[in-house]
Amino acid sequence: MAGSYRADDADLAPIAGARILLVEARFNEAIVAMLREGALRALSRAGADVTSIVVPGALEIAPAIAIALDLAERAGAPYDGVVALGCVMRGDTYHFEIVAGESARALTDLAVSRRLALGNGVLTVDNEAQAIVRADPAQGDKGGGAALAALALVRLTRSLRGGA
Repeated sequence: MAGSYRADDADLAPIAGARILLVEARFNEAIVAMLREGALRALSRAGADVTSIVVPGALEIAPAIAIALDLAERAGAPYDGVVALGCVMRGDTYHFEIVAGESARALTDLAVSRRLALGNGVLTVDNEAQAIVRADPAQGDKGGGAALAALALVRLTRSLRGGA
């Protein structure tokens, strides 16, 4: 696949004690299940401790992350990173553009403002066939890619802080 990211050995190395929040949208559930499978496989290989939560749709992912981050911080058990999973499919109305754009904007704003190691696995596709190719762990594995992106940022954060 042109332009796809290829993980190297550093991307696949275990990351001791990483606490990862996985937030998935229930809308387009079959597609998101494939994304989750890929993400959980990548996180398991890395030895990450995963907490999963489910929200109705892509627009609810960022607020759920913010709520969970605040509560985890208050409890003294902050998350090291987050993986966001969802699927927004083009329909016959302008709604697609709003949901696709605003969910991406909210996740980016959240990641930058909170210095959050976030892997964005929210697909924005024209149809179900495209979604399957991107979500299926045997094909596009965008869920696994989102998890690897979050873990890469966790590793970066740890290295910049002087930890392993």
